[in-house]
Amino acid sequence: MDGESRASELVRVLLQDGRIDIAESAQTFGVAEMTIRRDLDALVSRGIARRVRGGAVSLLLRGDELPYGMRELEAVEAKRRIGRAVAGRVRDGEAVALDSGTTALQVARALAGRRLTVMAAALRAANALSEDSATRLLQPGGEVRPGELAAVGPLAVSTIASLRFDTAIICPCGLAGGTLSSHDLDDAAVKQAMIASASRVIVAADSSKFGHAAMAVVCPLERADLIVTDTDLPAGAAAELEAAGVNWERV
Repeated sequence: MDGESRASELVRVLLQDGRIDIAESAQTFGVAEMTIRRDLDALVSRGIARRVRGGAVSLLLRGDELPYGMRELEAVEAKRRIGRAVAGRVRDGEAVALDSGTTALQVARALAGRRLTVMAAALRAANALSEDSATRLLQPGGEVRPGELAAVGPLAVSTIASLRFDTAIICPCGLAGGTLSSHDLDDAAVKQAMIASASRVIVAADSSKFGHAAMAVVCPLERADLIVTDTDLPAGAAAELEAAGVNWERV
């Protein structure tokens, strides 16, 4: 297991147990204790954990969103596949509202250079789309969330609400209980504005988002016209999508 994969697994242990034991983790991953100490130092530097004797404890409250830099390491190839598949569903000439997050960045990279008008909620996605003049790039105003680099707040919402889009591409933090959800209230408001302003809603979410409910409800599952996820989708989540009667695909 490489360092990125190991870091992702250590974060999962922190979220589940609230603590990481160095000796136990070294045995689990088959690496030296010094390697685990370096991994923990990286988590501490990102504000995820605090070092204690023999290990580390979580600084994340229940339901907290992982920092962008950690989420960027998770399911990278699955998110690339999802990004390409979602981009393939967008027709040239469309006006597109693109959500924020690590999966949205992969969608932006797949859309770059297409003859489209795209409003990107996040600066990282906007940067990916700005490299080719064939793509007309719009951005909402508003406050930029630290770390996420995504526009939120009343100005962002009002800008989005003043426009009409052919497609909104939404990347939720959770899909459970028949709803899409977000960790951040302001982020949920931006997602809702994009959905309300679009003729079609495509949801891009890797399989880890299913079965997880974040604090802020965005919309019912049925509001999605298409959900694109990856091949690791649990059977229970697939059954929920079938029961909801929404179109969905694995890539």
